[in-house]
Amino acid sequence: MSTKNVNSGSLSWLPAKSWQHFVAGGLGGMCGAIVTSPFDVVKTRLQSSMFHDGPITIQAKGTGEIVAHRTGGILYHFVETGHLLKNIYKYEGVPALFKGLGPTLVGVIPARSINFFTYGNGKEIIAKKFNHGMENSWVHLSSAAVAGIVTGTATNPIWVVKTRMQLSASQARPYTSSWVCVKDILKTEGVRGMYKGLSASYLGVTEGTIQWTLYERLKRVTRGSEGQGGVIGWLSMLGSAGMAKCVASLITYPHEVIRTRLRQPPISGVKKYTGLYQTLQLVIAEEGVGRLYGGLSAHLLRVVPNAAVMFSIYEGILWWGRHGSTRP
Repeated sequence: MSTKNVNSGSLSWLPAKSWQHFVAGGLGGMCGAIVTSPFDVVKTRLQSSMFHDGPITIQAKGTGEIVAHRTGGILYHFVETGHLLKNIYKYEGVPALFKGLGPTLVGVIPARSINFFTYGNGKEIIAKKFNHGMENSWVHLSSAAVAGIVTGTATNPIWVVKTRMQLSASQARPYTSSWVCVKDILKTEGVRGMYKGLSASYLGVTEGTIQWTLYERLKRVTRGSEGQGGVIGWLSMLGSAGMAKCVASLITYPHEVIRTRLRQPPISGVKKYTGLYQTLQLVIAEEGVGRLYGGLSAHLLRVVPNAAVMFSIYEGILWWGRHGSTRP
């Protein structure tokens, strides 16, 4: 019989050392976000119609508007990502490659903490209550879905600010800080403006669900029935994290574009994208189905290494917690 219950207190239903999931997720998310921030800026711009209508325009410091031409082709998207990175660095400077990193970190740290905390503890609780303490795919799937909904609801305002900051280069007066952006959104759109794209975020819960379920399965397969440690075990875990994120992103990517469009600021006072289905129809009608995958190359270049970094730190802290607790 398992006796992990806390002797007293209202949190006795939580698994032992549940805080480790919270801390590990937050640290992992922070490190991953910093390392891959330039790709996040490029991805947001390529997803947005503000940088898609016509050539890509980049505002050079004190010299007017510089045009970076865009060509078609799926394979060229990876080349395009490199060109845009280079042009942002050349004409806007290094800080522009980390635009929106402030709200990203403000969002990523609690988002990953909440997500990993809810998922890590949720799967233990669900398994214990409904599956005789055994984990399987449906346990992973249900706990990942719950974690995604909780995380999306709690952090959506932060992602709205991050998106507006990254797109502000296309405006006559770019935002100088996250606080200026928040005040502008509240003034012009009200509190509801802070929840733009929430419906698409809920749609995106499928990505996290696929990622967590696939990660657990790949991790178990690559580790082997007896368990495998050392460098090989660590590399297999990194590969599992990267592959799971890659597959999940490819399957669910269009929701990312729809969410970015919904979070765009009004253009000349006009809100072009007003709802989930309306945005989907409008993008397909005006730009074709292919635009639902705009920025996919930059997204993959960001999220795959991000997942590897994040999960390595997450698993490392949990490993340290488990081994530390067994020491005399």
